[in-house]
Amino acid sequence: MTRILSWAALILGLLYFFLPLAGMVEFSMKMRRGVYSFDAYRKVFEDPTFWATFGYSLTLAAATIVVGVFLVVPTAYWVRLKLPQARPFVEFVTLLPLVIPAIVLVFGYIRLYNTSSWLPLTGSALGTDFLLTMGYTTLALPYMYRSVDTGLRTIDVATLTEAAQSLGAGWITILGRVILPNVMVAVLSGAFLTLAIVLGEFTMAALLNRPAFGPFMQLLGANRAYEPPALAVIAFAITWGCMGLMQLVTRFAKHERAKA
Repeated sequence: MTRILSWAALILGLLYFFLPLAGMVEFSMKMRRGVYSFDAYRKVFEDPTFWATFGYSLTLAAATIVVGVFLVVPTAYWVRLKLPQARPFVEFVTLLPLVIPAIVLVFGYIRLYNTSSWLPLTGSALGTDFLLTMGYTTLALPYMYRSVDTGLRTIDVATLTEAAQSLGAGWITILGRVILPNVMVAVLSGAFLTLAIVLGEFTMAALLNRPAFGPFMQLLGANRAYEPPALAVIAFAITWGCMGLMQLVTRFAKHERAKA
């Protein structure tokens, strides 16, 4: 009886997930009356705004990942090595972006860094891009920190540090050539999650008036009929592609570790 209920719950869950997705895919292929076609997808890919916004979001995602790695890896390493008593506080701080809405952060940015403030970052495109990158870093912080912290749990940080120091390595060398290679899989997991977050984020990019992928999806959805479902399917495929790459990297690392 328990097995039957388990299978029933699994089937209901799959139907709940896949039926709307199937309906969206089917609707996106009805642009040509009477037949199924990929015209909506073709129009999306032929739209230069799609490539411009997608490229812009990819660029900011790469910048966000770099900033996140430089911020999170040294912090998580130092907390685990020297300040284990501060770990609950650091974890609490890194989880705050999950409970503070993005609209609160972006209004704070606008209030602090508008054109009449002492640091008018919103007065230029480069300054606004910097603010948006910092905002994305904040949103991705819980996921990046959790990934790196989990990776650090799988290695003996103290022993690796002592061994590197006995060979004359400095702190930068230890981080860059000893710690980072050992947690690279965790860093890549956080990076793929960050990429998915940046591609789908709407609030910050819209209020800062930047040409990102999230506002483009919203604008397309407000003015077209068949292209928005096609774009949603594309975004869904990109997100799940990132998740698949994350799983592939993790399995490859486990396989290499087992061979070693």
